[in-house]
Amino acid sequence: MKNQALTALLAAGLLMTACQSAPEADSANTGEATAAASGTGSTFTVDTVGSSIGWIGTKQNGQHNGTFMLSGGSLTIDSSNNIASGSFTINIGSLNVLDLQGEDKGKLEGHLKSPDFFDAATFPAAKFEIASVAVYDSATATSKLAGATHIITGNLTLKDSTKSIAFPAIVNIDSASVSTTADFNIDRTLWGMNYKGPNNPADWFIKKEVNLKLNIKANKAQ
Repeated sequence: MKNQALTALLAAGLLMTACQSAPEADSANTGEATAAASGTGSTFTVDTVGSSIGWIGTKQNGQHNGTFMLSGGSLTIDSSNNIASGSFTINIGSLNVLDLQGEDKGKLEGHLKSPDFFDAATFPAAKFEIASVAVYDSATATSKLAGATHIITGNLTLKDSTKSIAFPAIVNIDSASVSTTADFNIDRTLWGMNYKGPNNPADWFIKKEVNLKLNIKANKAQ
């Protein structure tokens, strides 16, 4: 009887896990790190106050959401008014949980910054470095991002791991500023982010897919 009860409990837990999905968004194409772009042109400095990266993490009975701030970065715009190269740095210590308050908020922020996840004390910064930016072609590609204009490919470094990711984005460029927005999911385990280690049952109750929402703004350097 005890074994039957345990089996039923585990089945219920797995069912709850299966029913809770990550946000509807494009899945970033992920692979081995590639060479960063080295194009030249006009420099636009990332606005660290106006830029942010939103995140949503999903668990078996709900989800949490929050933001990271950027600590620096720049984009290079070539003579054809395209992004030629660039990078930005993410301040891991700025991790902010938006859906909780008080003690619960502090506990989750502390846990996410701990070695169980981002290990902010050892790896205080993450980085994204552009490898290529191509015009989005709706005839050959599909995206859940309404109004996608480009496909951005670059190297994302989290903790001590770097992977190439490619995702649709909306890019707007004028003489004074650049704005880039994107909404996509990544598999956190590809960067070695496993709660209590890989293949640990405790990790099964957290979705591997993490949603990222980029809102990057840059202004032409004076």
